[in-house]
Amino acid sequence: MKLRIESDVRPVVTSALALSGAVGVFALAFGVLAVGAGASVWQTCALSFFAFTGASQMSAMSIISTGGTVSAALGSGLLLAARNGVYGLALSPYFGESLGKRLLAAHFVIDETTAMMTAQTNPRLQKIAFWTTAIALFSLWNLGTLIGAVLGGSIDPHTYGLDVGFTAAYITMLVPHLRTKNGRAAAAGGGLLSVVLAPFLPVGLPILASGLAIFIGVKPQRVQVPV
Repeated sequence: MKLRIESDVRPVVTSALALSGAVGVFALAFGVLAVGAGASVWQTCALSFFAFTGASQMSAMSIISTGGTVSAALGSGLLLAARNGVYGLALSPYFGESLGKRLLAAHFVIDETTAMMTAQTNPRLQKIAFWTTAIALFSLWNLGTLIGAVLGGSIDPHTYGLDVGFTAAYITMLVPHLRTKNGRAAAAGGGLLSVVLAPFLPVGLPILASGLAIFIGVKPQRVQVPV
């Protein structure tokens, strides 16, 4: 029994660690770019610790580096982070009725933890996938940010290929979901929403709207068991 349980858990943990490592590489690039944009080391690290959503962080720093205002950077970051609210709505039943658990988990509800959790069909493995990914990813993201910020302008992320970390991470997340019918439906639905809305909405909003397709990929019977 012990060996069977371990064999079930091992692929989940391995995938979570591999994904976290890929995103940690991107954190190095973020740290370097943030300091290059004028942020101090502690400001860069605080942003990763409290915001903890790479796309929003990179967007905010990109706007600041090109002379944009703080309000513009904040608005862009919040717009991109809004998709995490959609994820939270889809995942909230996983965490039962405990307000404490929901508040703690909310900080870690991002693309990667959502993808890892919903890729599992067993409630126990869902819990392991979410928290293993959350802890590993949060640790490596903040460590990578610190190292990148300390190194500052001495590293060019494009020269060393650090800028592909996010792309590699998304591919890692996508593959398991494409093996299921619901996963393929969610991917197709999200892509269709994005393409259809692109001519009518401002840049960025079609991608945000495509996040609604996550509800297609969440099976109702899998969200009835509290974590």
